[in-house]
Amino acid sequence: MLSKGSKLYSILKYKCPRCQEGQLFTYKGWSYTRFSGMHSNCPCCRQSYEPEPGFYYGAMYVSYAITTAITISLLVAMSVLLEEITLAWFLGALATALLVFFPFIFRMSRAIWINFFIHYKKTPTASA
Repeated sequence: MLSKGSKLYSILKYKCPRCQEGQLFTYKGWSYTRFSGMHSNCPCCRQSYEPEPGFYYGAMYVSYAITTAITISLLVAMSVLLEEITLAWFLGALATALLVFFPFIFRMSRAIWINFFIHYKKTPTASA
């Protein structure tokens, strides 16, 4: 389904957008203490993961879009499952959902952002 060479592969697998071999993040698992650690360069092709200072400020816009999608999904799910939605229930559920998905939102927004600017190049080390 996901084939090497596609943006979707690089984003969903948190791989280097240029060679799609190296990992973007230093820790592969789901952790609330180690989710933000990124390599400075790709371990395989040496692509810089921070091409300029403040590069990931733009990832905040992607994070905003993902958070908006989660908020709308939660609102729709609550309106289908519950007869009445109070503001307290909605805000409590939203806060819980955002705390649970924070590492995912952080990583996904950075992976999407870097894939806007760095494109796949098939190299001898990245051959399929």
